Amino acid sequence: MSADTEECADAPRDGREPLPDPAGALLDVREPLLDVRDLRVTVNGLHAVRGISFEVRAGEALAVVGESGAGKSLTARAVLGLLPAGAEVRGGVRFAGRELLGAGTAGYRGLRGSRLAFVPQDALSVLSPVHTVGEQLALAVRSVRGVGRRASAELAVAALDRVGIPDAARRVRAYPHEFSGGMRQRAVIAMAVINEPELVLADEPTTALDPTTQARILELLTGIRRETGAALVLVTHDLDVVAGHADRVLVMYAGRVAESGPVAEVFAAPRAPYTAGLIASLPRLRRPGGRLPSIGGSPPSLFALPPGCGFAPRCPAATDMCGRSLPEPVTEDGRTVSCHRWRELPSPVTGLFEECAG
Repeated sequence: MSADTEECADAPRDGREPLPDPAGALLDVREPLLDVRDLRVTVNGLHAVRGISFEVRAGEALAVVGESGAGKSLTARAVLGLLPAGAEVRGGVRFAGRELLGAGTAGYRGLRGSRLAFVPQDALSVLSPVHTVGEQLALAVRSVRGVGRRASAELAVAALDRVGIPDAARRVRAYPHEFSGGMRQRAVIAMAVINEPELVLADEPTTALDPTTQARILELLTGIRRETGAALVLVTHDLDVVAGHADRVLVMYAGRVAESGPVAEVFAAPRAPYTAGLIASLPRLRRPGGRLPSIGGSPPSLFALPPGCGFAPRCPAATDMCGRSLPEPVTEDGRTVSCHRWRELPSPVTGLFEECAG
């Protein structure tokens, strides 16, 4: 490591104190690092996110799960202030005690790329085709830490080596098109974590990758979280991902919270019928050759949201009340559920869908 790297390694960035050690000894775990309250996002008149609330503490991994169109990616982008043109946002997004919504570009200055990091599903949307991967990593370091070119180049090599790219000293001089899909995604993760962020938001980071590469990318994100003490918000549609890589899960449906809670508890005893349907549809070795349960129908259109529960037309336990009245989220024993009937449904709720499968 060069002298100018060593001088900057422990220096405060953006006027903040040095990050805590990986064990999190300096973190106040009593307060959430990220606190989202009643988040609402409207895009060109469509109510895409409708009152989402959740917390993420330092070192914790939260998986945000749901079908396409549930509002998962918009929720993540609202946290980062990266919503598309025409989007309106209301509610509250507090990061490290600082309110970000309504603060504009100035509110995110010194946060994105340093304390807040983003891993998108499409690596090519982040990486420039006309600059080497190493140049882009070095620029990410210099723009935040203010180190010299030699130090930033060394840190770029170290970052690629950290995410498991072989022969990093040579590959740092390659262009994105010379990397495989999995290597490009690793490079994007390297860029996201090179400045030791406190919170990483990963939006479907394994899309279009083969299963083996997907597993390696997820293990990489989990390893970095444990090594640095960073919090992770993992947006995904794959419940298999949740089981091995998250502490808590937030299940979204039609822009709302269907259910949330600790992963082990939600998987063992889901309370929302929608969550139960997702879990029941996972392949299991105990059902060889049997018909796989599934959720019939499709999510409602944002152009024509029903007056009641958005899941009612697909729910085998729905009543007339479910179609008329929108259930409000209820929190009990550290878990949240939006369902009129969750207290009276038989346990396990997954049986509703397994019976339908015959």
